[in-house]
Amino acid sequence: MSVVSSIRDSLVPIHKAGTPFILAFAAATIVLGIIWEPLFWIGLALTIWCAAFFRDPERVVPMSDDLIISPADGVVSALSLHTPPAELGLGSEKRMRISVFMNVFNCHVNRAPVRGKIEVVYHRAGKFLSADLDKASEENERNSLLIDGPHGKVGVVQIAGLVARRIICWKDMGETLGQGERFGLIRFGSRVDVFLPEGATPRVHLGQKMIAGETILAAHNDSHSSSATPTTV
Repeated sequence: MSVVSSIRDSLVPIHKAGTPFILAFAAATIVLGIIWEPLFWIGLALTIWCAAFFRDPERVVPMSDDLIISPADGVVSALSLHTPPAELGLGSEKRMRISVFMNVFNCHVNRAPVRGKIEVVYHRAGKFLSADLDKASEENERNSLLIDGPHGKVGVVQIAGLVARRIICWKDMGETLGQGERFGLIRFGSRVDVFLPEGATPRVHLGQKMIAGETILAAHNDSHSSSATPTTV
């Protein structure tokens, strides 16, 4: 194995959506360094942070139709019954909602919690309140997906945060998603809500750390420990 290959394989991949931002941070760092040397080091630290923000590592997905996987890195900030957004078409009856809050140091690539066909993709403009507030799900800018999964329909809502100003979703209605497949990201700091189908039992607790594509959010049939087949995605 060559030295170049070793270096490449040891580095965490960066999502292409981050390239313009990283280059802009790097260019500003050079300019600041010319103006005053201490500013170069500040700019360099911010450039490294920007690159880390857009990291896109592979994940080992415990694939099983009985599992619902975390769509985001971060921590569980809410676990309660809640009425789904109207655009999902899930009715007014409350469903179990699990919210995962991402701070500006988390990986922000979002992944599908279940496999299935996308029945709804809906973007709604709104405010930019702190994403860890409960009212953010109602008032903030958001992008909602409805996935018809093996055990019913699963709602996934990307919610912008206090400093997040751009929700990206590169999947369209009618497309299919594999479990753990990347479908979007949010810049910079945000939240993802998952509305569980009937019969799914939560497997997380408030404050628990989540890893997108790996951590089990919920399970059907109590078979999550035996039926999963790990796959790198």
